[in-house]
Amino acid sequence: MDEDVNVTYITLGGHVEVHKYRYLYFVITLIAYILIICCNSVIVYLIVIHQNLHEPMYIFIAALLINSVLSITNIHPKLLIDFLSEKQIISYSACLFQYFMFYTLGASEFLLLAAMSYDRYVSICKPLQYPAIMKKTTVTVFLALAWLLPACELVVSAAMSVNQRLCGFTLKVIFCNNSIYNLHCVRSLALSIYGVFILLNVALFPMFFILFTYAKIFKITYRKSREVRKKAAETCLPHVLVLINFSLLCTYDVIIVRLESDIPKILRLIMTSQILLYQPLFNPIIYGLKMKEISKHLRRLFCQNKLNR
Repeated sequence: MDEDVNVTYITLGGHVEVHKYRYLYFVITLIAYILIICCNSVIVYLIVIHQNLHEPMYIFIAALLINSVLSITNIHPKLLIDFLSEKQIISYSACLFQYFMFYTLGASEFLLLAAMSYDRYVSICKPLQYPAIMKKTTVTVFLALAWLLPACELVVSAAMSVNQRLCGFTLKVIFCNNSIYNLHCVRSLALSIYGVFILLNVALFPMFFILFTYAKIFKITYRKSREVRKKAAETCLPHVLVLINFSLLCTYDVIIVRLESDIPKILRLIMTSQILLYQPLFNPIIYGLKMKEISKHLRRLFCQNKLNR
């Protein structure tokens, strides 16, 4: 711990031989950061400029990709600074803010996926009522709830942690996540209960809703024609793949704190890299390849660029 004008600093001790491989880590992270921003931005750009993509499903996809860019921007710039620094430290207040943004945006992803599953359910199972149900107002309300609800709940958790007395000043991670609770001298029962409430409210309940919705979609389409089943599979499969991938990474993040001392440092770093590098690239690749309309516009964009050369 360093103290400068009553500022408490936390050491991020999850780096592996950072002094030896600092420039390699820096280059890989910088390239990944630029690649993630470009891949996500291209899909969002296509959705914005093409009128036939101004539908609720594509708007939710754009929101999900913007969410990914915000999430990595919360972590990657600090990582790049840490790789070139002699000490990998962060102030406790900045650590709380990073924690708040990480879980707020993570919870938003679950809620956006839930909104997308409901949109698919109405589109496939109630096509005649779709325009009346999925109006512009409905989409706006879903988007606002997806971002504001987690923020309102997580800000309470962060505020409760501000005045907690610290007995530890080293985290075994490379960015601030829920392992900050291990720094507290005394485990707060109120914080633990409230943490379970948040987990249920913005992660588990939305996930159960998504699984229930897609199960109902597949049950209903199973009785219909082959063409309807094909359409359902084409539009739902990308969302299901993104959900499975994101859920596995979130499960790891929750478990890692419980098994913090039992997991080798290098394995912990590799798993954390999946959250920072793999997940933000997975979404635009899946939606770019699997969503027919987006894939079509992507091919046109790149073919047009080749012709212009």
